Amino acid sequence: MRKMRNISGIAAMAFCWLALALYGCSIGPAETTSVRTYLLNPDISLTKIAANSARSHHATLLISAPKGQPGFETPRMAYLLRQHELSYYAFSQWADTPGRMLLRLLAQAMEGSGLWRAVVQAPNPVRADYRLDCDDLALEQQFFSSPGRIRLALRAQLVDTKRQSIIGARNFELFEPSLSNDAYGGVLAANRASARLLSQMTDWLRTVMEEEIAGGQ
Repeated sequence: MRKMRNISGIAAMAFCWLALALYGCSIGPAETTSVRTYLLNPDISLTKIAANSARSHHATLLISAPKGQPGFETPRMAYLLRQHELSYYAFSQWADTPGRMLLRLLAQAMEGSGLWRAVVQAPNPVRADYRLDCDDLALEQQFFSSPGRIRLALRAQLVDTKRQSIIGARNFELFEPSLSNDAYGGVLAANRASARLLSQMTDWLRTVMEEEIAGGQ
């Protein structure tokens, strides 16, 4: 009997060690078991927005809510362990969809850019001179590279609402490394990437407006 008990004890211990080894070797981001909610709220000062000498003092900008790619119109935080296979964190989420969070950030950045007399967010009954439309938005944490990284991408178009014509269009795609392979590492990287995106979009719109104003003179 004592021998059987020893064998059973050894088997139980072996099972525990095997379980711990499998847990330690598991593939994918680590998570806690309590739901955590995160903000996309970068320091706008990082974009280094400066006043623009070619400002149109009578131009109003309407910003439409960015539309996400399929799979990204949700507050769920997306990640990829391999290309083309989208997964979501079970216990980590954004405070809102990436599109609605980015809408607020774009409005803040454009208000500080010096390019516009006023900036309004859609839906809004105000008649704007220009409209900024963004679609194809993707915000994902990728684990098939080393280190892991955040990918933030979208397509932007600036529309002259009076002429109903597109005066500028550009695709943006940014990558930012994650300092840790977990949800919070992705959050920090996403905030850095969004700050860079705001800076690049501001510079691009400044160039488009300078060309627009020069062409109208």
